[in-house]
Amino acid sequence: MLALIAPVIVFGLVIFVHELGHFMAAKLMGVYAPRFSIGFGPALFRRRRGETEYVLALLPLGGYVRMASRHDAEAAMLEGGNEEGGALSPGDKGYDPDALQPFGPHPVPEDRWFESKGLLPRLFIMVAGVVMNIVLAYTVFLVLNLHYGNRVVASRVVGEVQAPAGASALSQIQPGDTIVAVNGRGVASWNDVLDRIEGSTGPAVTIRTNRGEVRVPVGGAGAPTPELVAQGLNVFMPSVIGEVLSGSPADRAGLRAGDSVVAIGQRPITQWSELLARVSASPGVALPFEVVRTGKRVTMTIRPESTAVQDASTRASRTVGRIGAVNASISTRQPMTAAQSVSAAGRQTLETAKTIAVTVKRLVTREMSVRQLGGPIAITQASVAAARSGLDSMFYLIALLSINVAILNMLPIPILDGGQILINIAEAAKGSPFSMRTRDYIMRFGLVAILLIFALSTFNDVKPWIVRLFS
Repeated sequence: MLALIAPVIVFGLVIFVHELGHFMAAKLMGVYAPRFSIGFGPALFRRRRGETEYVLALLPLGGYVRMASRHDAEAAMLEGGNEEGGALSPGDKGYDPDALQPFGPHPVPEDRWFESKGLLPRLFIMVAGVVMNIVLAYTVFLVLNLHYGNRVVASRVVGEVQAPAGASALSQIQPGDTIVAVNGRGVASWNDVLDRIEGSTGPAVTIRTNRGEVRVPVGGAGAPTPELVAQGLNVFMPSVIGEVLSGSPADRAGLRAGDSVVAIGQRPITQWSELLARVSASPGVALPFEVVRTGKRVTMTIRPESTAVQDASTRASRTVGRIGAVNASISTRQPMTAAQSVSAAGRQTLETAKTIAVTVKRLVTREMSVRQLGGPIAITQASVAAARSGLDSMFYLIALLSINVAILNMLPIPILDGGQILINIAEAAKGSPFSMRTRDYIMRFGLVAILLIFALSTFNDVKPWIVRLFS
């Protein structure tokens, strides 16, 4: 049941809010909107209130707001038919003799067509869906912050050091060291460590540990940024399993949440980074695992799956091993004030948007493989996993997906909001609308592009199953 409900809640809410933005903006600008639909294809539920018919359709892959437009025929294939051609006749169920088409006999007034509005009102309508998705994400982050507080890693113990180029001094810090101050200010958690380093404004970051003090130059010629210095330090995380993905190599071998991995192939394991390094270096190689479970030692053999990943610094593709397990969380929640929640929600929204935008850019410039794209099956799996982890995880996924939808909708693909915005701006600059033939070609290109992206992402979802089936 969870596999059905979770994706409906996650994806349905994101799509509903996006289309609600378009709908509210259209109403505000006086554009006639006869249909508000969640999903495409045959209607499972429909109800008309006022001049709008609200529809829940069979295919939950998106939604649309139908607005009176002279280019209505272009969207007929996607959105259920031309409003004028599909007008009800006397005697039809739902016919209203006092209503506008398609529910009644009265033609749509000239001033209520989408094209009758100026460029700015039209742009406002088209961008409103994206704005609502950003508002949804911000609201979710805000509520999570107010209710659950800030996620804090109370430890200050260093687990791993990877000094970036130009920061060799950072290597003086060793795994097991405890950081006590950054730039002369004491730290109480790993959050403080990262915040102090990333917020450094001077020519160097000074990090004091229980063994001494290290000064790392930043910002200058050949020196790393404070953010890179922060990324070079990882907190100590014990090699305790937090979650095992269903059907993964770890699951098939019998690894369970709560297990403490103490050795792999006779080599002791004391922290998660050691486990990750050992597994990553052994794609397709059977590894003997020794774990402690409820005080008893258990042995098993796990063969990591070969997985292609891209190096974050060199962008080179390489094959690593993955067993389908994640570490147990070492973070706790600390209450946040209303002011802290408001500020943190804005920061979380902006940082998430920047991360997604960079990912899209890397996909377009081919710095990242399109094989990493996820489709509807990946979204469904993520929704179910998040719902099982708790309400906070599920709503965090909603915020993440909402920002994804906002940014992807601004891509310059004709069917998407970004493409429609470009078309309207181009027509305004041209001084006249494009011909019907030109618009038809543009829309066909957009449809093909969207279908290719959908097919590719869906193939990426099912490829592991195909490989497993034939291997």
